[in-house]
Amino acid sequence: MSSKTKIVVLRMKEIIYTAIFIGLGILLITLFFIMFRPKKEAAAAAADSVSYIPGVYSACLVLGSQNVNVEVAVDADYIRAVSVTSLSDAVETMYPLMAPAAASLADQIVAAQSLENLSYPEGSLYTSQALVNAVKRALDKAAAD
Repeated sequence: MSSKTKIVVLRMKEIIYTAIFIGLGILLITLFFIMFRPKKEAAAAAADSVSYIPGVYSACLVLGSQNVNVEVAVDADYIRAVSVTSLSDAVETMYPLMAPAAASLADQIVAAQSLENLSYPEGSLYTSQALVNAVKRALDKAAAD
């Protein structure tokens, strides 16, 4: 009987390279699954969306002896507009960063539909925080329980 026996010689270097490439391939596939799966926070945020009673709600912000009204216009599910009213010349003179901070925050709040992760304009941290607190009070009035 004649059998044709084939002997395969593998070098250790080839086996190590193959194992490394297989390991990198598995790692790459795992990273793709982790990166592109749906986020739990996005699903939770959609489920926890706030509903409002449509209308215009205001909150008073006291600056020294002057009152400034912050108005928030909402629909059933969306914040439509945020504006500062009763901004007199005296308030604009005493608080020159009020109007630019209010405009910047209003754009961010309407775009994000949230008061979270806002970036405050340079140099007006406390003014911006006071405005955000006033907007929060107005939104608390608008929230449907």
